[in-house]
Amino acid sequence: MSNPETKSITRELQSHAAILGSCVALLWIIEIVDVFLFRGGLNSYGVRPRSLDGLEGILFMPFLHGSFAHLAGNTLPFLTFGWLIMLRKISDFFVVSAVTMLVSGLGVWLTGAPNSVHIGASGLIFGYFGFLLLRGLFERSFTSLLISLVVGFFYGSLIWGVLPSQPGVSWQAHFFGFAGGVLAAQLLGRQKREIN
Repeated sequence: MSNPETKSITRELQSHAAILGSCVALLWIIEIVDVFLFRGGLNSYGVRPRSLDGLEGILFMPFLHGSFAHLAGNTLPFLTFGWLIMLRKISDFFVVSAVTMLVSGLGVWLTGAPNSVHIGASGLIFGYFGFLLLRGLFERSFTSLLISLVVGFFYGSLIWGVLPSQPGVSWQAHFFGFAGGVLAAQLLGRQKREIN
């Protein structure tokens, strides 16, 4: 018979899988619907810089992708980073996601090229990356520092994605997503220190 602690960990991991699995399923369902029913028409709901109508894209941008390859490229980092954020507290995942979506979306809206449309979950992924990379600095706990070091070691080269590089890639979403993740790390780190 398993002890209560094992049951609790099992329930926690099942919650992680259900939340992340639901998010990824939603992303893929939206892309399938967009490709086969709307012929890519939903992508026009991404962030359109300095257009009042384009502000709604702040909410929609992470859920829209240019192709199945685009979405496939974002799926694994979304799952990996999302799960690492949930390890300490499931609610952190939702806080980091909300802060990152807002900062990334607004940053793109303010600085993106005119007449462009920005879509994709990569701004969110860069937010998760920024959060995980700097959470240890703001929380000052051994576990958080260890995760920050591991993420930095394995994924540190992602940092170059915040600079202008490839045409057609929204470096603004990456840059402001990263900034949003750092802001979330600071806010949640301060909150954790105040509780302790």
